[in-house]
Amino acid sequence: MHTLLPFLLAMVAAIVLLQMLANKLRVAYPILLVLAGLLVCFLPGLPRVHVDPELIFFLFLPPLLFEAAWSISWKELRRWYRIIGSFAFLVVFFTALSVALVTSQLVPGFTLALGFLLGGIVSPPDAVSTGALTRFVHIPKSTRAILEGESLLNDASSLIIFRFALVAVGTGQFIWQDAAVDLLWMVTGGAGIGLLVG
Repeated sequence: MHTLLPFLLAMVAAIVLLQMLANKLRVAYPILLVLAGLLVCFLPGLPRVHVDPELIFFLFLPPLLFEAAWSISWKELRRWYRIIGSFAFLVVFFTALSVALVTSQLVPGFTLALGFLLGGIVSPPDAVSTGALTRFVHIPKSTRAILEGESLLNDASSLIIFRFALVAVGTGQFIWQDAAVDLLWMVTGGAGIGLLVG
């Protein structure tokens, strides 16, 4: 770990500098971070960093989602809850289905289950990036609320798709009833825990 420390500190410093540059240029910082990440990928000789996915879920993701949820307009969220709900669940599912159908037809050896696995990964937009981008783009307040609200809720549906697609890849079968119950439990349980903690 001590051999990676200088590299990790350099990455943190680069992120801070990119955030400052984005503020100075009046550009959404996720754009600069993605471009810088792509450039770093092509630099030869950099150490390989392995991050435990559980660490991301428990250490990094909650504060990011909290910040995104803190800045959203709850009045607009209540006003547009039907559209937000349909985007967060139906649109994510249909996007994952589209990815699954296209990849299974175009990529040799790519099964429908693998397509759903890929669809579950790429279908939900990121809440933090959505919030950061909508601050720099002049769009109607209602559209902003719908986009930000949907990006906060779509993780539940995409995680269910990902989880059951992973099971389908391993076992060769997909159980729709279990997926529906899991989705219901994730939404109600997540909301209940959030209200209890709040």
